[in-house]
Amino acid sequence: MADAFIVEAVRTAGGRKGGRLSGVHPVDLGARVLDALTGRLDLAAERVDDVVFGCVSAVGAQAFNVARHAVLASSWPESVPGTVVDRQCGSGQQAIHFAAQAVMSGTQDLVVAGGVESMSRVPIGANVKDGFDAGHGTPFDAEGLTARYPGVQFSQFASAELLAKKFELTRDALDEFGYRSHVKATQATDQGHFEREIVPVAVEIEGEQLSHRTDEGIRRDASLDKIKSLQPLMEGGLLTAATSSQICDGAAAVLIANEAGMKASNLSARARIHTLTVVGDDPVVMLGGPIPATEKALARAGLTIGDMDLYEVNEAFCPVPLAWAKAVGADPERLNVNGGATALGHPLGATGAKLMTTLLHELERRKGRYGLLAICEGGGTANCTIIERV
Repeated sequence: MADAFIVEAVRTAGGRKGGRLSGVHPVDLGARVLDALTGRLDLAAERVDDVVFGCVSAVGAQAFNVARHAVLASSWPESVPGTVVDRQCGSGQQAIHFAAQAVMSGTQDLVVAGGVESMSRVPIGANVKDGFDAGHGTPFDAEGLTARYPGVQFSQFASAELLAKKFELTRDALDEFGYRSHVKATQATDQGHFEREIVPVAVEIEGEQLSHRTDEGIRRDASLDKIKSLQPLMEGGLLTAATSSQICDGAAAVLIANEAGMKASNLSARARIHTLTVVGDDPVVMLGGPIPATEKALARAGLTIGDMDLYEVNEAFCPVPLAWAKAVGADPERLNVNGGATALGHPLGATGAKLMTTLLHELERRKGRYGLLAICEGGGTANCTIIERV
């Protein structure tokens, strides 16, 4: 079986809800990162065998196969296909897995994996709400599901609280972690750590043409005291708005290739996709899936958590990376070193590719060898990916 390599990875800077990217159509956001990939590599786009995008709320402006329409809105030829995957918050990461599996099998040689989500235009849960409002019900109405989980309301907010309690995390620990996310993101931005990975996006704000190239959600004035003063999102709970991920608009794309694909297009590998795993876990606690996914990946790879130079664990809610680190014995100094979704935003279907982009660039900057990415997902699943810099 062939190896799968990462050749290039790019992302847009995150846009806040109603912010700078809210006026950009998600199809155009997707097209922007596709054009950036081929532009940076001087790659003939017709050589790309497929585009696999993550997108969670595939309704409205994101309906009808947003990946294919991103191709058609780009400078790429009509011959390049595209498709969409929904593994909830890990959709962009699953897109990377599908792309890697395609080039490893040899059925395809160059595949772009990525994702797009305009949460300003298509609010979270819009696809479920639209079906409910139309009288078609929701996925949670199924007889088999309600019989197996009687009385359960599947809520990620409640799940985050359950995870925090299971791992005996305190409000102080969550607040400190959320605060540090903004501090690290501010430092990374000021030190230019994101410059290579970010694709500028032209936007018009109040009649002025601007280039959006800085993550908009970072709060440079974040104060631990102010965070501690916030009321919890649920009565008696630990979570607040400051310890939850930010609604975000954004897109990301990663070019995955095997050796044949790289040779044919004169491309060079930046990292090898070392190990892929995906697991199912408790759908009620829901957000603990990165723990067994990581354990499975490390066991399959014959590596330990100590071998990993960096890890990105999505900050859907702050209990997720904190519980993960506690369970697998991770070094907190290697975790989300440039901040996470608490500060930088969580553009749902794009997040997996966005975090992989950041992980790759930071691994190169530090000259590390192994990086690990894990994301919790609605429904109690999780992906884990280990990459090795080459």
